[in-house]
Amino acid sequence: MTPDAPLSSEDDSEAAALATPFIRALVRQMRAHDTTGFWERKSDSELLAGYIVTRAQRRTMPIIGDPDAKLLWRIDQYYAAVGLALEQRVGMIATPIIKLTHEGFGRVVLIVGKLVVTSRVLRDVNRFGFESLAVLAAEGEKLVADAAKNIEAYPEVAQA
Repeated sequence: MTPDAPLSSEDDSEAAALATPFIRALVRQMRAHDTTGFWERKSDSELLAGYIVTRAQRRTMPIIGDPDAKLLWRIDQYYAAVGLALEQRVGMIATPIIKLTHEGFGRVVLIVGKLVVTSRVLRDVNRFGFESLAVLAAEGEKLVADAAKNIEAYPEVAQA
């Protein structure tokens, strides 16, 4: 693509996704763990490529199996980014707690004060991923918005 060529709608949706507060938090979270500078030259899209799993790729993955360390790290970073984006939105510290079996089943909760603002059952984590950057951004933003609504509904518990 030449510099003067118009952006396609796919480029537009990727740029919009990369600009969301959740994706910014996820990228910041991931780059903070790059102690060797290995990812400095990677673009944000390249850095997030591990989160993109197409339907065709998902079909080839086993439903049950031992998730590898990279996948578990990506899941940790995803929910840590939800907590970070929520903290930026409401000004309260959000802590994710993830408990998984060796087969990839479990639960994640996000706690603010004494309030559980998010609770999700995790299944088939071997297949954890999103169809596109836009879907990744939308799902992350939805989690943050839902958690913020819970804090608004029970502020005294969140501040306890």
